[in-house]
Amino acid sequence: VQLQASGGGLVQAGGSLRLSCAVSGLSLDEYAIGWFRLAPGKEREAVSCISTSDDSTYYADSAKGRFTISSDNAKNAVYLQMNNLKPEDTAAYHCAADYLTTVQAMCVNPFGLDYWGKGTQVTVSS
Repeated sequence: VQLQASGGGLVQAGGSLRLSCAVSGLSLDEYAIGWFRLAPGKEREAVSCISTSDDSTYYADSAKGRFTISSDNAKNAVYLQMNNLKPEDTAAYHCAADYLTTVQAMCVNPFGLDYWGKGTQVTVSS
C-alpha cells in the first residue's frame, strides 16, 4: 500500500493549490481518505476526509468554505482543492487511509489510521 501526496508549493496569501493523493494497493471503495497537516510547533490537524462508500465528506472549521475534497476512484486518487490560502495554512500536508470508517471518526480522531503517506509542503506567504 502506498499513498503519495503531491502538489504542494509556495503561494501568496489568497492563492490556490490543488493537492493530490495517489493511492495504490487499496480500493477507495473500502477506505476513507483524509488530509491532515502538521506545522512546526503545532499538533497534527485534520483538514478534510472523504468516503466514497457513502459519499460523505468532512471539513475542519479551518477548511470550510475554502477547501474542497474530491476523489476519482478510476484513478485511485483523492484531491484537495485549496482556495484563498492563508499563512496559517502553511504546513506539511499528508494523506492517510483507514478501512471502512466514517469521515467523522477519521477526521475527529485520527489515531491508529491504517496507512499514512509522506507529506507535501505547503507554504503560504503573507
